[in-house]
Amino acid sequence: MRVVFAGTPAAAVPSLEALLGSRHDVVAVLTRPDAPAGRGRQLRPSAVKAVALEAGLEVLVPAHPRDPAFQEALRALDVDAVAVVAYGALIPPSALEIPRLGWVNLHFSLLPAWRGAAPVQHAVLAGDEVTGASTFLIEQGLDTGPVLGLLTETIRPGDTSGELLDRLATAGAGLLVATFDALEDGAVTPVPQPAEGVSLAPKLTADDARVDWTAPAMRVDRLIRACTPEPGPWTTFRDTRVKLGRVTPTVERLPPGALQGDLVGTATQAVRLGTVKPAGKSEMPAADWLRGLRVQPGELFG
Repeated sequence: MRVVFAGTPAAAVPSLEALLGSRHDVVAVLTRPDAPAGRGRQLRPSAVKAVALEAGLEVLVPAHPRDPAFQEALRALDVDAVAVVAYGALIPPSALEIPRLGWVNLHFSLLPAWRGAAPVQHAVLAGDEVTGASTFLIEQGLDTGPVLGLLTETIRPGDTSGELLDRLATAGAGLLVATFDALEDGAVTPVPQPAEGVSLAPKLTADDARVDWTAPAMRVDRLIRACTPEPGPWTTFRDTRVKLGRVTPTVERLPPGALQGDLVGTATQAVRLGTVKPAGKSEMPAADWLRGLRVQPGELFG
């Protein structure tokens, strides 16, 4: 089939590479415009754009897919379908109707669970034991289209969102190619999503990533893992923001936010800090940082 690939972040790269190595013909890539990144906030291409340019593909970077010029370019490409992996913009009806077989999205959850922008983070935050990936036909609702394929993935006890997403991105690439094979062969029937089991996964913000030490230790652990690497878990100490690495629940008991060595109290048992990154400093073992601060009795995190 003639395919356009739509994606933006690194998590979409395995799917692009898998399609490039498949029997299908990727004729162009659609991605978001270059965005500021790094300390200098210089414009940088998306991870998908970098791979596409290296492969010699035509790259489409409209400000929005409702742009008439983009839609005319898509029609001119005469593609059978568009493959979508974390593209980052809603597709209007006028664009959805252009490819013969529609827009096929790879979503990192078992739909209808965790519809939205941050399915992996919410699965970790909720303490789910199993998640997966789904391919489905995009329609106007938020991740509501009929499902074409599924795979499952176990969430390991210490998984961060980044680690889980890496595994899903790799496994999902195979699912996406298998879905396109089946579409070309006429061997798949779209299955409507059930009305039961719907949950939503909105984007997590920096405010969401602030640790509440009055929460139970299990909740603190899940929040830190869910927000790693993005948007990055954090707390405050002496009115300064401190980024947090993983923690380990212990059997010790301390008041919420109280410090004892590298232990911090929560609503239940204390957690042991791993690494921290204070503002303006490099990441370091939490025990070393706290030892150098000479924490006084009564001083709290958060």
